[in-house]
Amino acid sequence: MPRYTRLSSFLFWFLCLGVALASFRFLAGGVEVVMNHVAYHATERTVAFFAHVILGSLALMLLPFQFNRTLRSRRPALHRWMGRAYGLAILLAGIGGGLMALNTTAGPMAAWGFGLLAPAWIVTTAVAIWYAMRGEIVQHRRWIIRSAALTFAAVTLRLELPLLAVTVGIETGYPIVAWLCWVPNMIWAEWYLGRAKRRPTALPA
Repeated sequence: MPRYTRLSSFLFWFLCLGVALASFRFLAGGVEVVMNHVAYHATERTVAFFAHVILGSLALMLLPFQFNRTLRSRRPALHRWMGRAYGLAILLAGIGGGLMALNTTAGPMAAWGFGLLAPAWIVTTAVAIWYAMRGEIVQHRRWIIRSAALTFAAVTLRLELPLLAVTVGIETGYPIVAWLCWVPNMIWAEWYLGRAKRRPTALPA
């Protein structure tokens, strides 16, 4: 395996698992301390908030396993069951995220950004699962890459928000990151899929 491929694979696993596990830090520190800017959701929309935080983190943890070729080839049944868990987690986390977006106090720009992310996340994942159930693996691979790009928004948000907070401030940066965390991911996914269109067997899912 080329060095850059090993490095990108390591970073993918590290960021997915690291951010997912870090999301549970509220269990030790409390929501008000570690997630102060969204803590009001935990009080006003408790079920939606914890569904989004806990199940969204679970989906992020499952993501690199779903792209693992060894797991797919040697344990296909486990791959399918993990895929079902991934899809269910996204369905519930996406609904929770959508409800939070509708009731955000961060303004209409943040509401639209996160509000569009939620259904896009659910739909891309549902279409990927639908193709898998039909046995159309090439299309399943294409749509799971789109789903992964949106799941990875949890990572890009946590990388971008601190930079925005120190440059433009959290009040300005939060509405910006509502779009910046996922739109570039989707642009990258479409670019990648366009480049791979003539060699579908190379799609890594």
